[in-house]
Amino acid sequence: MKRFWKVAEAVATDGGHAIALDGRLVKTPARADLLVPVPALATAIAAEWNDSGEEVDPGAMPLTGLANAAIDRIGPDKERFAAGLAAYGESDLTCYRAEGPEMLVQWQAESWDALLEWARRRYDIDFALQTGVMHVAQPDETIRKLAHAVATRNAFELAGMAPLVTIGGSLVAALAVLEEMVPPETAWEAVSLDERWQLEEWGDDLEARAALDLRRRDFLAGARFLELLRG
Repeated sequence: MKRFWKVAEAVATDGGHAIALDGRLVKTPARADLLVPVPALATAIAAEWNDSGEEVDPGAMPLTGLANAAIDRIGPDKERFAAGLAAYGESDLTCYRAEGPEMLVQWQAESWDALLEWARRRYDIDFALQTGVMHVAQPDETIRKLAHAVATRNAFELAGMAPLVTIGGSLVAALAVLEEMVPPETAWEAVSLDERWQLEEWGDDLEARAALDLRRRDFLAGARFLELLRG
């Protein structure tokens, strides 16, 4: 799509906070009104449209994409979407530890143990840890309480959580960011630890590095979306 507008701005409406392009309200891909719950998010989305070049790059407008997803994809069936995210708690990245080398084992413990300890205190749950990649079942109460923590979130919060969970592979890390227990960059370092270790051990691979950078961009965009929702 080529740019067809001069100025984007956030505007308050009866239904929420909208984005107007030269005075015309933006629609989602499903033709619903693009309405977000807080002015800070609307202002940030409008800035994405203002920063767009002559050729519109959706990858450079992650907040717009997440808002569209909240309205078009998540809102109509929030329960099913929440259940899909909650399922990551059954095989959370932080529960699967390397057998070696010793430095990687130590890094994982230092980074992941703190996240799990927070979740234990926060939700009154426990976790089963595994060395290697074979599946280990988590306690039923852990799965139930983590699923409840996700199900109580609204469609916009779930949209912001989605890239954190799916990119990072850790529901615990995503909840920690959502509840401001850890800064987003710290959470990213935790969930990308194995990939960064491989790059350091075997040398920098340009394609692998580029892919990791794109994942980091989308992960942090989800975190920023959640931050803006707080107003």
